[in-house]
Amino acid sequence: MPGFTVENVSKVYEGNPPVETLSSIHLTIEDGEFVTILGPSGCGKSTLLEILAGLQTPSSGIVTFDGVPFKGPDKRRGVVFQDPSLYPWRTIARNVELGLEIRGDNKKQRRETVMQVLELVGLGGFENKYPHQLSGGMRQRAGIARALANRPEVLLMDEPFGAVDHLTRLQLQDDLLRIWEEEKKTVVFVTHDVSEAVFLADRVVLISPRPGKVAAQFKITQPRPRRRDDLQLHEIQTQIYAAIHDVKTQENLEFTI
Repeated sequence: MPGFTVENVSKVYEGNPPVETLSSIHLTIEDGEFVTILGPSGCGKSTLLEILAGLQTPSSGIVTFDGVPFKGPDKRRGVVFQDPSLYPWRTIARNVELGLEIRGDNKKQRRETVMQVLELVGLGGFENKYPHQLSGGMRQRAGIARALANRPEVLLMDEPFGAVDHLTRLQLQDDLLRIWEEEKKTVVFVTHDVSEAVFLADRVVLISPRPGKVAAQFKITQPRPRRRDDLQLHEIQTQIYAAIHDVKTQENLEFTI
């Protein structure tokens, strides 16, 4: 499976005055790695994810995927947003199969794929329900299933659990890790929740306030399955909070732990 290389990437939105969102980002994401992008609101972490997805182009710098520079979206990179944006007039199965339908897969192939991914995300038996009949967490599972149906090699997730209640969020985290273990995909997951970032990731990338830079990286070596009350995970969270404080008080801070 491919990985990303981000070399000296900056993003400036034109205007009066122009707004620099990202500045000189250098980052490598390895094949099969689970990376969380952590930072405060407005730091550019969602912009960085959209650049990785091909939904935005950097103002400068180069991004490669599987060693090749790219422009535009690619079916090998699936995207999940905070709002699953399901069509209310389509059943869950028909929402999930949308990309396959656009791609031209035949009806039998679409049905088989949809049933497989719905089982994978825990929605087996709900294929004929409509979005309004499901809870927020179930709708988010449907959004994940829609991304997985295209069999992407990378899953790019922009605060996908931010709109659900706390207990549902914990369950969705567990579900995502199970899917990641089974599918062996590269995952890039944007969040502003420190505990979520540490619990999920192989590596946490901390982005500084705008203009966003890579301020720190934290390797998480605790084996899975992890416990949320693991003292070592809490120690890493404490280190991240300290780094966030340092980033606020020091300019151009860049270090790796």
